[in-house]
Amino acid sequence: MGDFHQSGEITTLHRFGNRDIAKLEAEIKKLSRLRPIALVLPAIFAELEGTALPKILNELKEVKYLKQIIITMGRFNREQFKYAKKFFSILPQEVTLIWNDGPRIKKLYKLLDEKNVSAGTDGKGRSAWMAYGYILASEKSKVIVLHDCDVQTYNREFLARLCYPVVNHNLDFEFCKGYYSRITDRMHGRVTRLFVTPLLRALRRLLGDLDFLKYMDSFRYILAGEFSMLADLARVNRIPGDWGLEVGVLAEIYRNCSKKRICQVDICETYEHKHQPLSEENITTGLMKMSMDITRTIFTTLASTGIVFNDGFFRTLRTTYLRTAQAFIEQFETDSAINGLFFDRHLETKAVEAFANGLRMTGDKFLEDPTDSPLIPNWSRVNSAIPDFFEKLIDAVDSDNK
Repeated sequence: MGDFHQSGEITTLHRFGNRDIAKLEAEIKKLSRLRPIALVLPAIFAELEGTALPKILNELKEVKYLKQIIITMGRFNREQFKYAKKFFSILPQEVTLIWNDGPRIKKLYKLLDEKNVSAGTDGKGRSAWMAYGYILASEKSKVIVLHDCDVQTYNREFLARLCYPVVNHNLDFEFCKGYYSRITDRMHGRVTRLFVTPLLRALRRLLGDLDFLKYMDSFRYILAGEFSMLADLARVNRIPGDWGLEVGVLAEIYRNCSKKRICQVDICETYEHKHQPLSEENITTGLMKMSMDITRTIFTTLASTGIVFNDGFFRTLRTTYLRTAQAFIEQFETDSAINGLFFDRHLETKAVEAFANGLRMTGDKFLEDPTDSPLIPNWSRVNSAIPDFFEKLIDAVDSDNK
């Protein structure tokens, strides 16, 4: 996105395309002596059989500044875990695999349940949270970077630009969110374009310019899964274990950081990964589940600031959202036309109507039980409840890796 405009509540770091990658990596390597970097990769087994992850590993083999790479794996059986150890062994860095479905880690999840600090159910959020715990326990890295394993357009610049704002202590950032353009022959990112941004604008119209809503609306790609942060933030942040992860992380960063220490960075020219189905007939999967989990996270965060919700508010919000999203569709159609992109107004409208239906259901469920979707406890609380948990975690993970 070749502009230099600053807008919203946080600093935007643009990509002008004139930075030599070798020089950038050399600077990061020097800076990482003070702030060693751990890369977290949440993975499912299907990604080991796909085409994106092997390309990512080939790029990572050339990266010299990473102190640790943590592969946190969900839904792996024993044979798949053995295969994964061989699969990731090509990396020259210090690589650690966290087998979340293994008997040792399952025993730790059971212990957390028994001590009333449950990490919730299986999901990307829980897998990432356990990786953060291992990084904190190992005390080797000061910066945590996370990105997904299905990025088809991955290259070393992607990672370097994501690391740089936080690893460079002279810039004084504690958290950096990645953003990018999701465009091929058409615009992608339907949940961001057609749901989250119109929803935030509708909430601002109804509730006024609350500081939290302005902050959230400042992010160019609010659902991007890529970020870097100081490791100490992982000690105090609570996160959702479901599809509300990205929004929940931003909400916790808002609570725990000064906005002047939060930034977003353009990390690549284009970004392509697997696309989720809309699944308007099945709210337990696809983009429908994603949108509903995100909505609940936003409602929970607003309620925690003192906002009172009722049935009338949610009815008005749905109508306001629909009108706002329909205006966005017109803007995207015009933007597509001038750039020669394919645009199906009918499918875009169907998506908005499905999201509006999900918004209604989420509002009804939230009124029934506002505490139905608790956040994973932060690591400070876990260590208070179970003082030797880090030692148990190190022992479990290291034993699995041996």
